Amino acid sequence: MKCDLVLINGKYLDVRERIFKDGNILISDGKIIGINNEYICDKVIDLNGKYIVPGFIDGHIHLESSIISPFNFSKIAALHGTTAVITDPHEIANVCGIDGLKYMLKKTENLPITVYFMVPSCVPATEFDESAYTLDSNAVLECFKLDNDRILGLAEMMNYPGVIAGNTDVLRKIDETHKLGKRVDGHAPGLRGEDLRKYISAGIESDHECSTIDEAKEKIDVARSLNQEFYIMIRQGTAAKNLEALVGLINDSNYNNNVMFVTDDKHPEELKYEGHIDSIIRKAVSLGARCEDAYVAATYNASKYFKLDDFGRIEENCNADLVILDDINLVNISSVYKNGKLIDEEYISGLIENKVDYELENKVVNSIHMREVTLEDIKCDGVNKQIIGLVPGELITTNCGITNNYDLDNDIIKAVVIEPHKGTMHTGIAYIKGMGLKKGAVGTTVAHDSHCMILAGTNDLDIVKAANEIAKTQGGKIYVEDGEVKEILPLPIANLMTNDDPKVVIEKMKKLKELAKVNDGVDVYMNLSFVSLPVIGDVRLLPSGAFDVKNWKMITQEELNDYKGA
Repeated sequence: MKCDLVLINGKYLDVRERIFKDGNILISDGKIIGINNEYICDKVIDLNGKYIVPGFIDGHIHLESSIISPFNFSKIAALHGTTAVITDPHEIANVCGIDGLKYMLKKTENLPITVYFMVPSCVPATEFDESAYTLDSNAVLECFKLDNDRILGLAEMMNYPGVIAGNTDVLRKIDETHKLGKRVDGHAPGLRGEDLRKYISAGIESDHECSTIDEAKEKIDVARSLNQEFYIMIRQGTAAKNLEALVGLINDSNYNNNVMFVTDDKHPEELKYEGHIDSIIRKAVSLGARCEDAYVAATYNASKYFKLDDFGRIEENCNADLVILDDINLVNISSVYKNGKLIDEEYISGLIENKVDYELENKVVNSIHMREVTLEDIKCDGVNKQIIGLVPGELITTNCGITNNYDLDNDIIKAVVIEPHKGTMHTGIAYIKGMGLKKGAVGTTVAHDSHCMILAGTNDLDIVKAANEIAKTQGGKIYVEDGEVKEILPLPIANLMTNDDPKVVIEKMKKLKELAKVNDGVDVYMNLSFVSLPVIGDVRLLPSGAFDVKNWKMITQEELNDYKGA
């Protein structure tokens, strides 16, 4: 058999049997064309007993949340063994609408990893949000037409109350996706019992929000009782880390065919130094997962769920997306192949980023339209406001009652959310407990999911300064102290991302976090960015004010004034 490349004397993972086997891998035209066949080839690489596994797949990520461009993200992730990701571009869709999806599709062509997409299902996330754009069911169907091969389904259906209540537009999005033969991802933190049954029966097929193993098992079991397929996406990202709680699923033969690894959100410094999916495998094994099962969760299971028959397995006619390992337990990567090509530093350095047309680029890099913020805009001394409690290591928040002013001794600081895209200047004000910030103010325009401007600080002057400075840069992350900008990272691409070199971005992020000294278990900018997400936690903060997630309603000033305590 004539081929382009042969990898000999390796031990490859048979993902179906979950064992390593001795084998020679024959590769031609980017595909695996045989295993242990006789061959004719000028390029033969002796692996000397090293291990071969399929390229890793991230089953759910928001590339925008990495804050670096998809191009720069891919260069780092590829060297960590990732060969495919499935991204939900709802961050940029909230800011730029369908143009945002078009931009991401173009920017993710010809990368060292394959980027697949799910169409954002909830833009905005709820009827209470103030996104710059709305994607109703008609818009969702238009999105599917943009790229049939790379768009795999409908992204996380966060509006679970709408699903359960039978909202017509919500259900149409789900039904039309299934008619296309594509997947529907879920998003249902803590949903149990009859509501869960209604949610899954509507056609939801996965979830990445489980925080306990009982919750995860129940979701799979409910789906099975309905004769449906369901997958748990075990999330280990920058802010939310659920692997330790869910690792028991990986060795459990009743459930381990229905689990995969995802990051959801991944900041560049963690991506660079800790890794991507490889770091999840490494931690899973350290927590007791059998390594073969961990690799299957990182590869084959994701390919099954997303119907990617060319990925996630080392078999004839599959893509030659391969990771060569010196040590399978420590996930020490020796080399990475994408479509049979060696992905190394030399290859990465020669890549050229795709360009988009000027009109589309201009729409994406000019997203903020707001007047200057004044002290009067955020003044509320003596007025009762909600206290939102942060939970270390989690994205959830808690209801910590009310206050009418700063209380630094008790770790209570002010939080502000400002609508920046349409110039309304709607401004929500609350207080945060549990961040640990002792001085200054932090701010970011990465604020899930509408990506308004969110700030938190120990005094009004620094908060106002932070707001105005990141508006000038068309988005960013900032730390201000005593009226002085100590560090700023501009994010001019849809106020979410930058084209800057990742090394520069990582150094700026490092400095920002060092300056903003906060409590252990709190990633100051990542956790702050989720305080405005109204689909998880107890209470959140929107431009219109505090939001009661459990009761699905805004908290009125009258309710705050009348608050008598728990």
